[in-house]
Amino acid sequence: MEEHEQKEFNDWCIGCGDFGILRSEELLAEELKLDYKNFVVVSGIGCSGKAPHFLTQKISGVHTLHGRAMAFATGIKLSNPSLEVLIEAGDGDTFGIGVGHFVNAGRRNIDMTIVVHDNGVYGLTKGQASPTLKRGEKTKSLPKPNINDSINPIALALASGYTFVARGFAYDVNGTKELIKKAIQHKGMALVDVLQPCPTYNDINTNDWYKARVYNLDIDPVVKSIEEVPEKVNAAISKSYEWEQKIPLGIFYQNELVPTFEERLNEDIPDYMSNYPAMQPIDSNGKTATKYENLIRARKVA
Repeated sequence: MEEHEQKEFNDWCIGCGDFGILRSEELLAEELKLDYKNFVVVSGIGCSGKAPHFLTQKISGVHTLHGRAMAFATGIKLSNPSLEVLIEAGDGDTFGIGVGHFVNAGRRNIDMTIVVHDNGVYGLTKGQASPTLKRGEKTKSLPKPNINDSINPIALALASGYTFVARGFAYDVNGTKELIKKAIQHKGMALVDVLQPCPTYNDINTNDWYKARVYNLDIDPVVKSIEEVPEKVNAAISKSYEWEQKIPLGIFYQNELVPTFEERLNEDIPDYMSNYPAMQPIDSNGKTATKYENLIRARKVA
């Protein structure tokens, strides 16, 4: 397979925060020497869903369904745990229709990274309020102020079991690049929630609005012993609720003491990590190696 030469036409709106996120990931791909043999980008539907099209000159990409990027990525990762898997999804995609997948990925602690393009609106479908838009806010396309409470992505990730939780700002390209790099290098399920302006539909959380408020976190997020977990989680959640006047950026929580889902599978299938499903022969009936079928049967009996 040869590297693609043709670039996809980028039709994001001028000033969209997606450009900053894309540039962060382009720099990251170059810095880490990522290629299509070992790295996969998976997206859902929305403006962020186009990201794989603009990244796949050097790495593999899959553009999937609304709210289902995490499910597709899980299948890819567990079929071939040697791959690095990066998920690109919007705040509506992730915390609306896809929130069940988001929560369960944290429970499993799969070794993947999700980058959430968080702008508070459904930008592709004319600016409806997304789950991260604050109650009482009225963006330009809403006939009345939003009546729903918002989801706090950082707190939700922590409650769900994510072992790396961070927040970036789209126009801090180098800072966001470093956060995504650390998330990818982390062993376990990682969230990087990237705040991004939507210049077309969100006339409240603009570039200038964010720049007047964002600052770098001043806490130590790294868990060094299991006993530290409650203290670190509480500190991270407390900081995550700062918003109106000050908005913290950086790593809120990092814990590599929790076994990944792949390691848990390896306890049941001792050679899973070296002889994973993608390496198994498939017979004419579409079945893979017998040992996986036996494991499923054994679990059903149990």
